[in-house]
Amino acid sequence: MKRTLVLIIGVLFTLGLVAQPSRTRVQRNNNTNRNNNSNTAAGNDRASLMFPTSVKAADDVVWRRDLYKTIDLTKDRNAALYYPVTPTDNRMNLFCTIFRLVNTGKLPVYEYKMDAIEHFDKASRMHFKDMLDRYDIPYEIDGNSIKVEDMDIPSSEVLSYNIKESSYYDQYTATYHSKVMAICPVLHRADDWSMDDVRTSPLFWVKYEDLEPFLNNVIVMTSDINNASTMSAADYFASNQYKGDIYMTTNMQNKSLQQIYDNDSDLVKAKKNIEKQMVDFEKHIWATPVPVDTDTVAVDSVKEGKKVRAAARSRSARRSSSSNSNASSSKQSKPKSSGSGSSGARVSVRRQRHFY
Repeated sequence: MKRTLVLIIGVLFTLGLVAQPSRTRVQRNNNTNRNNNSNTAAGNDRASLMFPTSVKAADDVVWRRDLYKTIDLTKDRNAALYYPVTPTDNRMNLFCTIFRLVNTGKLPVYEYKMDAIEHFDKASRMHFKDMLDRYDIPYEIDGNSIKVEDMDIPSSEVLSYNIKESSYYDQYTATYHSKVMAICPVLHRADDWSMDDVRTSPLFWVKYEDLEPFLNNVIVMTSDINNASTMSAADYFASNQYKGDIYMTTNMQNKSLQQIYDNDSDLVKAKKNIEKQMVDFEKHIWATPVPVDTDTVAVDSVKEGKKVRAAARSRSARRSSSSNSNASSSKQSKPKSSGSGSSGARVSVRRQRHFY
């Protein structure tokens, strides 16, 4: 009986040891699947690991201002983002890069809504096929994938970008930053009824921190004279090489500058005032001294010295004139001594003492 009981306990113990690795393997496989799904949601690409992005802006900074700008690609300062229009063997412009990433599912995009503000939520997520149908971009369906030829990518019609730029002061590191937060390609197409009228259509919003890891592989040319002068598109944005025109700021009324200011002159003044406020704030942080024109200071010093000397001569002349007039008046009013001169002196002293 004891042998039978020991044998049963031994068999159960052995089965437990054999079954335990199976449960461990199942748990390990589940953890692996969860990790793979999280990596897919984070970007489904190793770009974020190979090319670390810049430091994310803190949410509790003491000062921040968000500006919305238009980047005109027809200007020389921004042309680096436009060329080459058609992808070549080793180069691709910014929009073609975004377009390919969206097509392969590596980059999420979000719908551009009427308020012109980015909404990075699930309800605003935009599908690639819906974007192609909305803007009449030719494509072919190959099984489960969508194929768009290079010549059909409307890269040449994307002549501007809307960006959201956030400038902030980080009190923890005592540093001032200006960082792109979101970017939106804008399509410029001629109207169907008139070739002279160009219709602008913002395509979609892209969260810049999702796009930034891929921009390290996008090389842009930064000089027309030295064609070997290149940098990555990530460095191009990080160093603020672009030139943008302010069209909106984050404000409590949620209005653009054109909605706030009626005429063009007030609009231009408002833009210049905002740019000056940003420059003045950065100078105030670092206590940058105001540059002094030494030539102007020297001329002003000479003029000031002449004014001081002229004023001194004028005061001296007035004092001299006043003392001469006092002396002559004292001579004319001097009393004539009659009899005893001492009594006259005593009266004068008494009067002076009584006066004081």
